[in-house]
Amino acid sequence: MKHRKLVSLALGLGLALGMTACGSTQKTVDKEKADKKPAAGALVGVTMPTRSSERWIHDGDNLKKQLEQLGYKVDLQYAENDIPTQANQIDNQITKGARLLVIASIDGTALTTQLQKAADKGVPVISYDRLIRNSPNVDYYATFDNYKVGVLQATSLLAGLGLKKPDGSEGTAKGPFNIEVFAGSPDDNNSTYFYNGAMDTLKPYLDRKALVVKSGQTDFKTIATLRWEAERAQKRMEDLLTRHYGGGTKVNGVLSPYDGLSIGILSALKSNGYGTPGQPYPVVTGQDAEVASVKSIIAGEQYSTVYKDTRQLAAVTVKMADAVLKGGKPEVNNVKDYDNGVKVVPSYLLNPVVVNKGNYKKELIDTGYYTEAQLG
Repeated sequence: MKHRKLVSLALGLGLALGMTACGSTQKTVDKEKADKKPAAGALVGVTMPTRSSERWIHDGDNLKKQLEQLGYKVDLQYAENDIPTQANQIDNQITKGARLLVIASIDGTALTTQLQKAADKGVPVISYDRLIRNSPNVDYYATFDNYKVGVLQATSLLAGLGLKKPDGSEGTAKGPFNIEVFAGSPDDNNSTYFYNGAMDTLKPYLDRKALVVKSGQTDFKTIATLRWEAERAQKRMEDLLTRHYGGGTKVNGVLSPYDGLSIGILSALKSNGYGTPGQPYPVVTGQDAEVASVKSIIAGEQYSTVYKDTRQLAAVTVKMADAVLKGGKPEVNNVKDYDNGVKVVPSYLLNPVVVNKGNYKKELIDTGYYTEAQLG
């Protein structure tokens, strides 16, 4: 009798353990199945900084269109440069069941909590154009060669002043030329790349006094422009002109890292008498080839801009997203330069191009980026 009870107890324990093991195995299988859901029709969350810059409108539209062409659903959001709004949008996308996030951050350090939530749910993140910092939960980064953007801006400034030729060889001008330097938003990781590329290129000319920053303002913190706001750039340019120019002293060049800032800078210059035959505008650079700035270049006001074909950036990002969602590894071409403070993020870099009055038709119209009517 005692033996039968022991056998029954052993059988019962075995059955219980078997059921537990079976349940555990089933949960593992269910999790694996969940992790291997078909990519077709998956929801992709896309968050852009603002609609106030036309380039972000192009970026968002291109991403949405190309992702939908592959059969994905897209939740496209704009945060209008409000950090809490962007954080809430990402939270909502995760709640809605987004399988992947594409994020162009407003503040590259402000999304750590949202990225952790994404990681906890197994949602990969592609940082778009602006590197998200201080988080291990950034899987890939798609952008342009942002150091090269700064190099191109500075080289274009030098070419406009005659210190360099368009092909990069030394020009015939000797200077000295008075210049002022602007930088982008301090919470945008790209700003330091633009700045470093530009200042490394200008340094030899500053060292030999072919270029002179009349205000003495060259360090990044002093010249940074929060949120890339044109009004801030305009006010700073007005202050520089009031304090450091006048009595026959003119500014000959302005390194501007973005078209929106360039428009504000040119407005300040115009208010101070520049833009006439007797006092032409200085050489003013830019970035993003926005319509207003391209028109300004055609009109002989802004000198140049750095063109970044957002169609190409969207295509690279969509290709990345598609590979990840299908369980593969996307193509990258840089695995050493983009450290976000926690990890080096595998990246794909595209090449930017300088656009000026001499080549805007070839680069912008012939490629179909704009029509002649848009720039007319």
